[in-house]
Amino acid sequence: MTVLLFTLIMFAGAFAAGTIGSLSGLGGGIIIIPLLTIGLGVDIHYAIGAALVSVIATSSGSAAAYVREGITNMRLGIFLEIATTLGAVSGALIASIAPGSLIAVLFGLTLIFSSINSLRKKEEHLLTRSSPLAQKLKLNGSYPDENGKPIAYGTKNVLGGFGMMGLAGMMSGLLGIGSGAFKVIAMDNIMKIPFKVSTTTSNFMMGVTAIASTVIYLQKGYIQPAICMPTMIGVLFGSMTGSRILLRSNPQKLRLFFAILILLLAINMIYNGLFGKM
Repeated sequence: MTVLLFTLIMFAGAFAAGTIGSLSGLGGGIIIIPLLTIGLGVDIHYAIGAALVSVIATSSGSAAAYVREGITNMRLGIFLEIATTLGAVSGALIASIAPGSLIAVLFGLTLIFSSINSLRKKEEHLLTRSSPLAQKLKLNGSYPDENGKPIAYGTKNVLGGFGMMGLAGMMSGLLGIGSGAFKVIAMDNIMKIPFKVSTTTSNFMMGVTAIASTVIYLQKGYIQPAICMPTMIGVLFGSMTGSRILLRSNPQKLRLFFAILILLLAINMIYNGLFGKM
């Protein structure tokens, strides 16, 4: 296979991954890693490096829009980023010495969890008061409704959310994904933050978490421009296309279809990991 053909296949596959990731709400990284490892035979460590670079690109673009609209809780995101960054660095260090088969199995199990979580009915939380620690750290905030009127909300269980964020960061560094499912659980289920705020703040944090992991992968030599560049550009354009399609379609039906697709990918990754094909 020539370099040009490989690059074109990479770009097309990354574009499809970005589109599917955007439509499913799980990000392009969960598709790009099976594509590179199973479809193109790329070592999983290099595939994770490319996925992390694409997470940085897509998160940076969408996070800026959410911050501009005043939905993202910047103070909360920066505080929780302490946990995710420490977790991401430790996860990347573990990944650099872990066998590819083990990473593949963990990746498949995480895909199953993420796809099921994407179909879960989201409950809207709107606490009127924050816990004492949240008040001390000033983690409460507000976001505008459809008419631009601010809606105030509180925060609770700061330490529980902080711990879950550490796990989310570790999974991100270990598997090369945004770990949005774990971050939303930390903010939505544990800290009882409104879903709109938790998802946008999670998106803001993904890029920073990925940067911390990418530094380790770069030092280990797993960031290859020939793989990363077409992947990053393809996922970026694909996610933009997917967001436009989502506006004109039924999101629940799309998420169900792609959740099934991702479950099949997860089973394939686990099979390849268990039977030594990674």
